[in-house]
Amino acid sequence: MKRTDGKTDMKMKELCPDERPREKMISKGADSLSNAELLAILLRTGTGRHNVLETAQMLLKMAEGSLSGLVSMSVEKMCSIGGIGQGKAVTVAAALELGKRYGREICRLDRVPITGPEMIYRMMLPEMRGLRHEECWVLYLNRANYVIGKERFSKGGLDSTTVDVRMIVKTAIEKLASGVILVHNHPSGNPTPGQTDIKLTGRLKAAMETFDISLVDHVVMCDDRFYSFSDEGMTVCRI
Repeated sequence: MKRTDGKTDMKMKELCPDERPREKMISKGADSLSNAELLAILLRTGTGRHNVLETAQMLLKMAEGSLSGLVSMSVEKMCSIGGIGQGKAVTVAAALELGKRYGREICRLDRVPITGPEMIYRMMLPEMRGLRHEECWVLYLNRANYVIGKERFSKGGLDSTTVDVRMIVKTAIEKLASGVILVHNHPSGNPTPGQTDIKLTGRLKAAMETFDISLVDHVVMCDDRFYSFSDEGMTVCRI
């Protein structure tokens, strides 16, 4: 099929069997496929102008070539690509959500006591990787530092989110928690806390101490690194 730019689109059936994503997965295994090829299997079909692999590559390009960008992409935005309707977009979103949930399962650390900020980072990475907005989560610990609860308390914009200290304290009391860990992300990629983060930490610590509850740590996360108030000797109780 000729395109308006003079190049020729290749239909999937014109590829040799070893190059077709489905056949390649069956013969060589899923780990042999590129991200675009795996997406092509989910999309199933292309359009008159582009085969399914080309459509998958366009979707990845819109996500800046990363799966983390795709995770945060809305169904509506996926549908802006020709050949991707709501059904296909929902299928992709569902597959990505399953991947996130699998990540949570293999990172289950709630059966062992929290011993440091790296464990907190590993526990929360499946929840916060790839986010393009700020979120604030709270982990509740018992006296042995086991996680007895985990909640998202707020969801904000690109560089801020609102945290209700009173609600965190109230929930900690209801759960009979002995300690609390605050976790939020910086989509900018720089985990260094700002003055707002520092002031929030101090306010939360003071409020918790009123009820004999420890603020164990405040961890600021990015996809590839984190900042721990506890490690840096800020105003929290060390683990």
